[in-house]
Amino acid sequence: MGKLYDLLLQDVRFKEGLNACMNCGVCTAICPAAEFYKYDPREIIDTVQTKDEAKIEALMRSETIWYCGQCMSCKTRCPRGNTPAMVVMALRSVSQKLGYFTDSEKGRQQFAIKRTVGENILKYGYCVPTYAVTPEMHPEQGPIWSYINENIEEVMERLGANLRKPGPGSMREIHQSNLDELDRIFEVSGGHNLYNDIERFSEKKADEMGMEFKKEGTDNEYFRHVYTFNSGNHSRE
Repeated sequence: MGKLYDLLLQDVRFKEGLNACMNCGVCTAICPAAEFYKYDPREIIDTVQTKDEAKIEALMRSETIWYCGQCMSCKTRCPRGNTPAMVVMALRSVSQKLGYFTDSEKGRQQFAIKRTVGENILKYGYCVPTYAVTPEMHPEQGPIWSYINENIEEVMERLGANLRKPGPGSMREIHQSNLDELDRIFEVSGGHNLYNDIERFSEKKADEMGMEFKKEGTDNEYFRHVYTFNSGNHSRE
């Protein structure tokens, strides 16, 4: 077997997700992403089953593997018990590990996710805390979000939240001991290594594209590019 297929075999999600595909196409028929994007989970499984290194590498460098929404509809309908979405997880993981993700527009967005949602988890204990969703970065939230952002203490109190305070309740402050435990989990599970890979390869890509790159935060040219750019070439005709 080739190097890439061997790397996929090391991922338990790949082993659990691909049993004996007969290429029936039910996964594609049920897939919400396939309805809107140029995406076909049946073709992904077909490509992986060839064990062809060049084809698998091309897949890892493509937009395709980033279209899956991980809804797991494919798992519920496959007559052979396959889960293409889990195979996609494994493909994404190897793509990130080897830096292939920076070759695609959607893949490069992993950097923006890491710098926002990914770092929020370790900093606040929440993926998307209300106070981190700024109107400037999220204009799609509309004008009401500016009001909420400016009056967050009052709004959250009216909603019964325990915003950034000790004790129980939604939006409560996460104790530092819990954040330290999260950090240790990331260390043991390889989460920190993944973050470092995303940073390292993203910095290299920014240099190739001639864009400013900063070691921290979202105020840099490369982040703004991957966060906002859309080629418009992803949807079906």
